[in-house]
Amino acid sequence: MDLSSEPLTRDAYRPYGAVVAADAALPSKSANNGTAERYNHLGELKNLRETTASPNLCVFRSRPYPGSPFRIRLLERHPHSTQLFVPMSESARYLVIVATGEDSPDRSTVRAFIARSGQGITYHPGVWHHPLIALDRTTDFACVVYEDGSAGDCEARPIDPPIDVLF
Repeated sequence: MDLSSEPLTRDAYRPYGAVVAADAALPSKSANNGTAERYNHLGELKNLRETTASPNLCVFRSRPYPGSPFRIRLLERHPHSTQLFVPMSESARYLVIVATGEDSPDRSTVRAFIARSGQGITYHPGVWHHPLIALDRTTDFACVVYEDGSAGDCEARPIDPPIDVLF
């Protein structure tokens, strides 16, 4: 099965999470004595555990994928936490792959988005996704996710047969 990627937009991505970006179409307010614009409440960071989980601020360094298509062999999810990714490199496009489903990803719901420089993303708790794929260059991503160190932090499922994403 081949899947075409699409540009990452707030409306298209809303069922899976939030697009984190300073967008001129969004309301903002002056901050820092007029030297900045502040864009509030771009997404939520949720911890759904009843027990204690700490926010883990970490960095993922992703090497660029050499070319289209990209083959999806697995998807993962964080059932108890939002996961936030913000690219730390200029001019860094990356591939965001998501799906819905209860105990396993529903193949018919898989979507692929191309994020551009200046766009971060969140995944809602429980959204199936592929680890981020850098497209242009090695890219560092700042990440925040609530974790307690248990196996419940992350669930992964194989995708068989694989799905090829065209970008």
